[in-house]
Amino acid sequence: MIRISQLKLPISHSEQDLYEKTARLLRVPRASLGKVTVVKRSIDARKKDQILFIYQVDVELGRGNEAQIVKKANSPQIMTAPEERYHFPPPGGSVLKDPPVIVGSGPAGLFAGYLLAAAGYCPVILERGDAVEVRRGKVEQFWKNGILDVRSNVQFGEGGAGTFSDGKLNTMVKDPSGRNRKVLEILTEHGADPRILWDAKPHIGTDVLAEVVKNLREHIISLGGSVIFGAHVTELCAEQGRVTGVKAVMSDGRQLAYPAEAVILAVGHSARDTFSMLEALGVPMQAKSFAVGLRIQHPQRMIDRSQYGDADVGILGPASYKLTYQTGSGRGVYSFCMCPGGYVVNASSEQGRLAVNGMSNHDRAGQNANSALIVTVTPADYGTDSPLSGVKFQQRLEELAFREGAGKIPVQLYGDFRENRVSGGWGEVAPEFKGQTHFADLRRTLPDCITEALIEGVESFGQRIEGFSRYDSILAGVESRTSSPVRILRDEHFESAVKGLFPCGEGAGYAGGITSAAMDGMKIAEEVARRYRAG
Repeated sequence: MIRISQLKLPISHSEQDLYEKTARLLRVPRASLGKVTVVKRSIDARKKDQILFIYQVDVELGRGNEAQIVKKANSPQIMTAPEERYHFPPPGGSVLKDPPVIVGSGPAGLFAGYLLAAAGYCPVILERGDAVEVRRGKVEQFWKNGILDVRSNVQFGEGGAGTFSDGKLNTMVKDPSGRNRKVLEILTEHGADPRILWDAKPHIGTDVLAEVVKNLREHIISLGGSVIFGAHVTELCAEQGRVTGVKAVMSDGRQLAYPAEAVILAVGHSARDTFSMLEALGVPMQAKSFAVGLRIQHPQRMIDRSQYGDADVGILGPASYKLTYQTGSGRGVYSFCMCPGGYVVNASSEQGRLAVNGMSNHDRAGQNANSALIVTVTPADYGTDSPLSGVKFQQRLEELAFREGAGKIPVQLYGDFRENRVSGGWGEVAPEFKGQTHFADLRRTLPDCITEALIEGVESFGQRIEGFSRYDSILAGVESRTSSPVRILRDEHFESAVKGLFPCGEGAGYAGGITSAAMDGMKIAEEVARRYRAG
């Protein structure tokens, strides 16, 4: 197999054009090519009058010596394709008496469970929220009437917080093991668009992701695993520094115990009560940096025009952006979780506290683009030295947001935010929200240093994307759940100081999105397999 990188073609090219360009680069006849597989495709929009697709492809040749062809081509673009196949480890020597228990059914928990079930370990996944099809109905009702189910909402339930997002799958994690590719393959096998296998910025979309999550659960069950909903884990059981199981309170009030030698803690970044329980048990944790801010909306057509000029958006898809800025005071401001053609959603999970997020469906057909605009905060900003000081910092901001919005999403036009006055109505940017809104003073939801940094950042971004700092851009607050404010410490074998406890995923502070969380869950499943064989 030969890999070609940086293969450039006009966006209107045909499949035949791709094969002919491949043959020319390899200096072989077109007829000698076998299968050409697209590994990755990205967009080069630096020249708006000549936007290109950039491909990385793997080529099978009908005949000929690949090493000789690579040598003859004499190009840094062309090499022998690396081996990236994923391998699950063989089982260890000790017998696992009880099935491994996985706490949480977000990406980390689902993928840990998927691999363990496939290897015969019959894992038990405990999820405080509902199955995704029930959860989706409750979330829709919350957005409509404001009645919050604290156990099953945008943050909690099957699929985790990522289920109600854009379903973005890009990650910066280096991955020589092939885990990244395996995640994408498993997702496509369970209903995701196969384009995620090669798109440089893959996404599934909230609507499709819900079905994929359901299919994953059903597959885990078919392999002998169990997925139990409404099971809120309230106690970690341990003896002499080693896990012996967990206790859970069911949604109907029953209390159940699950014995286990291996407990995979795959809770999300909003499992604040779980963090408190672990702190009380003396599980080592520390506060970590994260970021907070607001979410901004612009017309998607404005972003398309800025990024693509007059190019055909139907071919390219709605445009995205990624922006960063360093303020004069040294704080970093950056866009995060950018959702083309999406909605700003009420992502609250606690009574009296309000947080927002962004989401898009698979077609990204909404009229607005939205993104979090966030500023890094560190433990020095939190006010105390407690491992949960970052959690308390988040909660204070969310309480202010709830108060300012009178229980609804607090909103303000950017120009009014900059000029420090409450907005009296919308401008030309039509709002796209899931959840009720209320005009408010967003400055009162954030520390002054964050407000000042955001204004400085938006003004800078307006010089890069025409219209970004327009007066009627819509701000909403507060964006506080960007990543976990806590890291649950683990050693080089992914184990806590409490033996048999394996913290993983975004909530434990070791991931930052769907793909990286899934990959971290895979690592934990591999470690359990290396130690134990199924009983």
